[in-house]
Amino acid sequence: MRESILSLSEFKADASRLLDQIRDEPVRIVLTQNGRARAVVEDYAAYQRREQALLMLRLMAQGEADARAGRLTDQGDVFAALRERLRGTSTADA
Repeated sequence: MRESILSLSEFKADASRLLDQIRDEPVRIVLTQNGRARAVVEDYAAYQRREQALLMLRLMAQGEADARAGRLTDQGDVFAALRERLRGTSTADA
């Protein structure tokens, strides 16, 4: 993904066109204020994809930590417990 650096005043002067550009091509805009990076503007769909990828990485790291610490459950036991929970839920809802 390409990255552009703009001052906040430059962004404000041309915000509509820049937002269209972000939507149409993979670009991230770093906004500066008084010469320092202050914010990043990117397409919302790209933001969501990155957040989902980070969540998956966190889940994988937690799973690896659990396995190293011996916090494991047999797959058959997990599915049996889920089936039991679903049976209990459907009975209570009926």
